[in-house]
Amino acid sequence: MTLTFAGHTDVGRVRAQNEDALLQLPLRGVAAVADGMGGHAAGDVASRIAVDVIDDRTRDLGSDSGRALADAVREAHEAILRAARADAELQGMGTTLTVLRVDEDEGCVIAHVGDSRAYRWRGDELEQLTRDQTWVQQQVEAGTLTEERARDHPFASILTGALGVEDQDLEIEMLEPDCRAGDTFLLCSDGLIARLTDAELLSVLQDHAGDLDAAARALVDAANEAGGPDNITVALVRIED
Repeated sequence: MTLTFAGHTDVGRVRAQNEDALLQLPLRGVAAVADGMGGHAAGDVASRIAVDVIDDRTRDLGSDSGRALADAVREAHEAILRAARADAELQGMGTTLTVLRVDEDEGCVIAHVGDSRAYRWRGDELEQLTRDQTWVQQQVEAGTLTEERARDHPFASILTGALGVEDQDLEIEMLEPDCRAGDTFLLCSDGLIARLTDAELLSVLQDHAGDLDAAARALVDAANEAGGPDNITVALVRIED
């Protein structure tokens, strides 16, 4: 199995600072995207702590990468809490985190908290794998909001799950999606999908199918052209024979 990685992060056209963090570790088959909580103190610090812990804890995943990833996410959560308790200027910070690990023997594992996303691109289909941990997603699932109304809802950014939040139980979504040669996984912060539909994401990917780095940059460019209302981060991982 050969893996090809590409990624790009951008401040967008509205924010003054990029609070996203991107991690790519091709030799370990690991990629991660974290989105520091906008409107909260030191979101950039929280997202950096999260990916730094993932970097450290994935040096030796052993034979059970699913459990190891879940433990690493919990450790990142605790590290953010400790940092906030030790520094008043960091209190209130938090972050989303979506981590992918691809291994020839164990397959693919995803650990996810928040509203960053993981997709699998296979052939003519782009499938969202993770569930947004947001208030509007809860309303969609309850049948009180349509998908269309949820996209532009004023409460669309309200998270029901994040790392570093004192008064929330940490809910880690663990997935083991089917993966095979030819698949491409997309991890992204919500700045990518704020103004772009899944169909538009797929179109950009297909237009740049032969160049993964160009595809990552084209996705970010498309989000900026659509207004760039938030930080934008993209990680792409392609599985080849």
